[in-house]
Amino acid sequence: AILRRSKDWAQVRPEWGLAGCSAFIVAPRSRTRGLDLGGKSFLHSYEWKKDGDFKILELIMTAPMVVTSWINLQYYASTVDNQYYGSGNKTLHNVTGGIGVLEGYAGDLRVGLPWQSVHDGNQFQHEPRKLSVVIEAPLEAMNRVLEKHPSVRNLCDNGWIYLLAMNVEGRVSHRYTGKLKWEALEMEEVA
Repeated sequence: AILRRSKDWAQVRPEWGLAGCSAFIVAPRSRTRGLDLGGKSFLHSYEWKKDGDFKILELIMTAPMVVTSWINLQYYASTVDNQYYGSGNKTLHNVTGGIGVLEGYAGDLRVGLPWQSVHDGNQFQHEPRKLSVVIEAPLEAMNRVLEKHPSVRNLCDNGWIYLLAMNVEGRVSHRYTGKLKWEALEMEEVA
């Protein structure tokens, strides 16, 4: 049924797959195996102890982490204010210049998600939340990546995403607070 709907132009709500995205977990797969994350998390299997020079961590933080933030921010903005950051009614779209759509034959160029991508007609299908990125890796290694890549650091320092560290026991242990500083979390804060 999903494959049929995805190819049917009469379906205005075929792309629910990313609605609800709120977390990106970068850790050994064993940390999340068996957990019901409600389809709201991107998962990336990563074992920092096998990444001697942390080049894989750098690649993850500069590519998939950035892309998941784009996806989350697009859904966030299109849910919070679809009139200005979304693209209105999908059934009225006219693609313009390959960079956006017009709603109907005139109006402002729109580049966000259509209403039907965030709402099912009765309720929102995406809860607007900032992306929480949880990485199991040493804080110093993550800081080196942030120092080397200002655009990635800006995502964290300017509050576009939450960056959290997972310890070797699989518990979220630290929160990035900006300017390459981390705050230890109490167990009550994590629960």
